[in-house]
Amino acid sequence: MTANDILDPVSMRFFADFTEASLEAARVRPGELGRPEAPANTVGFPLIRPGGRDCYPAVWTQDFAVTLATGFVTAQEMKNHLHLIALGQNGGFERRLASGAVIPPYAIPDHVLFDGKPVYFPGTYSSGEDQGGEPWGLLPPANNHYDFILIAWHLWRATGDTAFLGEEVGGVSVIDRLRLAFGVPRIDPDSGLVYTEASSRAVGFIFCDSIYMTGHLLFASLLRWRSAHQLAELESALGNEDEARRWRDSVAGVPAAIASHFEGDADGWLLAATEVGRQADVWGTIYALYLGVLDGKRAAAAHAAILQALERGTICHEGGVRHVPSDRDASANSAWERTHTPHNQYQNGAYWHSPSGWLIAVLMESEPAWARRIFREMITHFQREDFRKGEDFNAPWECFGKDGMFRKAPLFIGSVAIPYGVLAPLARAHGS
Repeated sequence: MTANDILDPVSMRFFADFTEASLEAARVRPGELGRPEAPANTVGFPLIRPGGRDCYPAVWTQDFAVTLATGFVTAQEMKNHLHLIALGQNGGFERRLASGAVIPPYAIPDHVLFDGKPVYFPGTYSSGEDQGGEPWGLLPPANNHYDFILIAWHLWRATGDTAFLGEEVGGVSVIDRLRLAFGVPRIDPDSGLVYTEASSRAVGFIFCDSIYMTGHLLFASLLRWRSAHQLAELESALGNEDEARRWRDSVAGVPAAIASHFEGDADGWLLAATEVGRQADVWGTIYALYLGVLDGKRAAAAHAAILQALERGTICHEGGVRHVPSDRDASANSAWERTHTPHNQYQNGAYWHSPSGWLIAVLMESEPAWARRIFREMITHFQREDFRKGEDFNAPWECFGKDGMFRKAPLFIGSVAIPYGVLAPLARAHGS
């Protein structure tokens, strides 16, 4: 089976049009409202929120970053959003909030309101003293610091120009802001893995921000590995080869540490966390394979776990992917050990298309029939519920349940932007 058989050209043309239309629906022009009760866009340029219609009236650092591989966001839009987030970066001082949360020096906002005010924690649109605190964490999420770097990396890749890295935003150059942001999340110095504890807990990855985890964090550690290599590329482009080597060296031990710290009960899955949240992490295992951080034996075990779960029907539905295999739930009432989200909803057992492209990509060579099936089911879901059909249609959803009743967040662009950004280059490479 060839790549064209898996990613057939007709489906890819639909996917491209659908993704581009979803992104356009997510744009909020100057003066427009994201929602009637939310601030209007007063920053002077179009903003890209996580979705259309009534979906999340703010710019999320991660959700913007994941749109950039699609090719449907202009370089100027990238630069505008990079500067907006940079202006929201905390200064060189710690801020202790009335909520009990702490904003460390140089922390990156989780999201930025349409009036330019930064919000550092999930679960709120307040930029004030009441943001943060459990259940959303006492420190800002780790992932945003790495996704800030991802935005800059995509801008450089799109333009081939490094001049923007030397430009000052609020008196600090972009490249220095990136370097400072990388150092904010807490890590275990022995392993290089992102680490958190109950007394100063941080969310690792916002697609799991309603899940309580402590210890070493798998997905955040993968993002740290990725962004260190992206920083190294930026430093090389600037001619700073010593700095580039330092960034690569700082994460050289992370692949081995991931294999040793997150190994579960020898069934191939990586664990999401090493203390609270020791569940089989479907997304994290897939992403580790996609990034290529697992060695041959460990990668083979992860592939086997995925294939067995697909055959049992425990991780996929309509091309979407669950966070935890349904037969590995922590209890009869929850996929995760600790969360405030109802079972089989949102991050606690619903299905998401955001990671589907990674899954399809890692299966294309070894299991092409499964790759084709998952791709076909995902496209069929999008075609059936395509928001362009009218107000009663809302795909791409952020996530959905198996029973057809649960749906969350209409026109969620991560559900198309992430898989399209992964699969479109693969299709182009094979002439699709």
